Parts: sequence; structure tokens; C-alpha cells
Amino acid sequence: MIRPASFQYNEETAISNDYQQKNTKLAAKDIITKAQEEFDEFVDILRDNDIDVLVIEDTVTPAKPDAVFPNNWISMHADGTIFLYPMKTENRRIERRTDIVEKLKEKYKVKEVVDLSAVEKEDLALEGTGSMIFDHDHQLIYACLSPRTDKTVLHSFAKRIGYTPIVFHSFKTNGQPQYHTNVVMCVAESFVIICLDSITDKKERKMIEETIRSTKKEIISITRQQLEKHFAGNMLQVRNKKGNLFLVMSEQALKSLNDAQLEKIQDHCDVLTAPIYLIEEIGGGSARCMMAENFLPKK
Repeated sequence: MIRPASFQYNEETAISNDYQQKNTKLAAKDIITKAQEEFDEFVDILRDNDIDVLVIEDTVTPAKPDAVFPNNWISMHADGTIFLYPMKTENRRIERRTDIVEKLKEKYKVKEVVDLSAVEKEDLALEGTGSMIFDHDHQLIYACLSPRTDKTVLHSFAKRIGYTPIVFHSFKTNGQPQYHTNVVMCVAESFVIICLDSITDKKERKMIEETIRSTKKEIISITRQQLEKHFAGNMLQVRNKKGNLFLVMSEQALKSLNDAQLEKIQDHCDVLTAPIYLIEEIGGGSARCMMAENFLPKK
């Protein structure tokens, strides 16, 4: 997780992410302070539940308004591979920091670092685990196409790691494409949370449902209201040092769930929440976006 140093509304990313909202009540320095407070509380909640968190400080310069969302530019895999991803906007490309990769190499066995960012010259993007939802148990990649998720780059990446891409389209109520797959769905060990109503093509929706059912995971559906107003799809299942599973989400995502949905989730694992309202409002991302899973083997 990256502790933000210059968190602000990002004009560049807002072009493809209308979840972002400008905050005119707080001064820029107060926005940064509040975002840091929300971040620190989130980390404390995770650590209080014995979840291992590596916190890296963002650098003040150059200013990186979305640095708090590291899952878009890096993924770390159990075979010792680190992938660095192509980003849609120029001011997010500077989030890729070689010093972070070097810090990881100090603690973990890194076999290879694969930089996919060359396709940015062609204005193509594949924004990590924002664009792609991995089902590592079944070697699947779920991905809804958008300006941030290019189909050709996706297929090339999937072929490289030997996974099958499950490609679909997902739309907001206003007709805009969902900017990232990880706002639409969350794949956990034994269940999948997904907004099926956002997949308007009937054939694609049927294909997604059949694929999930083939993995024997329970489908827990959320509504467009829960997705678009409360980030209810932006969740991540994590395992603590004792081996216990938790589904991590924001406080407002939890509050949007009905009793039946929550009971289904709790049949599988416990729930952890964090109040990250300002980060959600201004950044247009939520709890899952703030966490980059690390599957690298320790030294």
C-alpha cells in the first residue's frame, strides 16, 4: 500500500472515470491530510487483524495524485514475477517506481520484472488488477473492456502467463463504460461478487455466469446502485498470518449491502471495513484499489 503524499482530484483520469468528484470545501493541503488519516486508519485496521501490510511512502515530487492506488501499475506473482503495467494517463505513468521494485527484491525472491509499458506509445493501456480480476485457482482473467483495458494487450498478457481471458463489456446507468473491472466484480476463494445488471449484452452476461458457475464459486449479485454509488464491487479477499480469510471493503460499501447479501458473504469469511470516504469521493476508487496483493515468495 502506498501512503499518499499529494492526493488530489486528477483531471486526466477523470476523463474516463466519472466516479471522481471535485471537493470544493477543503483546501488542497487539507485534502492530503485527510487522505493520509484515512489511509493510516485503514492500515491500522488491517494490521489489527494480523494482516501483513507493507507500507511505502509516496514521494512528494513529482506529484502523483493517484499514487494511493498502486494495484493499477504493479502485480506480484507466486512464481517470482513482477509485472509493470501500461497506464492510460501520463500523470499515472510516473507512479511506476523502480525504487519500490528494488525494495521488494530485498525481502522477496524476484525471478523476473516484466515491463509492459512500451505500448503506451500507441496509447494502449492495461491497468493491472484494476483492469483484470484474476482467478488464480482456475487460471482465469475477467476483464471488461474500456479505454483503460485494451483487448489486444490483455490477450497478449494472458497468453504470457497461461491464463484464459474472459472478456466482456460493463456499463454504468448513464451508458458510460465501467472504467475498471474491479469496480464491477470481486473474485474470492469460494464466491464472486458481481453486478450482472451492468453487463447489458445478454450473451456476455450468460457467458460470465456460466464461467463463474463452472468454477464452483457462489455468485453474490449486487445492484447498479450499490456499484455506482457505494463501490460495493470494489472489494478484495485477503488472508492473515494465521490463515484466516477476510473480505476487505469500504465502510460505505458495507452499509449499502442488504442483510441477505451480507449473510452470504459471512458464510464464506469475515468482513473488514475502513472509512475512506474522501479517498473514494475524490479518487474515484475504493478499498480494493488501495491494495496490491503480494504473492512473491519470501527470502
